[in-house]
Parts: sequence; structure tokens; C-alpha cells
Amino acid sequence: MKSLLLSGAMILAAGTTAFAADYWVVGNRATSKCEIVTSNPVIDAQVGGNIWFGSGPYQSLDDAKLARSTISACPKEEPTSAEAAGKDK
Repeated sequence: MKSLLLSGAMILAAGTTAFAADYWVVGNRATSKCEIVTSNPVIDAQVGGNIWFGSGPYQSLDDAKLARSTISACPKEEPTSAEAAGKDK
């Protein structure tokens, strides 16, 4: 009985990690920004392609945000107006 419960728990744990979303950081030439996406990016190596680099996969959104902040090709994100207003107080 214990082995049945243990195997069931292992199958459940493996199943939930299989459906976990992965994140990638991609450089988009069209917008001149680095974006975080949840699908594996297709890098367009030709001149004029929109996606020019991809980094990942990352296990969490926080990991992807941290990676984006350390990639030198990514422009620094400007704070939103709400964040800027909160810092002034």
C-alpha cells in the first residue's frame, strides 16, 4: 500500500512539472525591446528579422525578469507612471 501511495505521489509531481510554463527572453527589433514570452522563440537570423536573440528557458517569470535585467542588449525598462509617482512620495 505504501509503495502504491509513493508511486502515485511521484506521478503527480512529475505531471505538474511537465505542465509548468517556461519563459524565454527575446530581443525584438521591431519594438527595440526585450520581451518575455512563454513559447520557444524562432530566431530570425536574416537581416531585418524581428527576433534577433533568445535566452532561456527559465522556470519562473522572476527568473526571466532577472535574466532580462542582466542582458546588455536589453534596454533598461523605464518605470511606469504609477511606479514613478510612488517613488516621489
